[in-house]
Amino acid sequence: MKIERTQEGRVVIVQVGGVIKLGSSAKSFAAYLEGLLDEDVPAVLLDLETIDSVDSTGLGELVGYLQRFAERGKRLALLRPPRKIHNLLHLTRLSEVFPIFESRAQALSELQ
Repeated sequence: MKIERTQEGRVVIVQVGGVIKLGSSAKSFAAYLEGLLDEDVPAVLLDLETIDSVDSTGLGELVGYLQRFAERGKRLALLRPPRKIHNLLHLTRLSEVFPIFESRAQALSELQ
């Protein structure tokens, strides 16, 4: 798994690539999100365009952190999930819970 970070205004954009699954990648992903919880940023946009796959552990981490961000008055949104990830989010009805954007500009406009 690869993680790169940029920031536009008060929105942190985290580009995640590779695989998020049970084991070290899920732990690394969770640790990274945990660090963002402690920062003074109101919104995090996870760019999933280069994600290859996410297993149930990875989905669990996403859901858990969506709740934790909300509890702290912060927003967590997803950007450009690949078709198979988008289908998985739809199948599990997580697409009704997560803000999902296909356009970076639209996401930043809504999250600023």
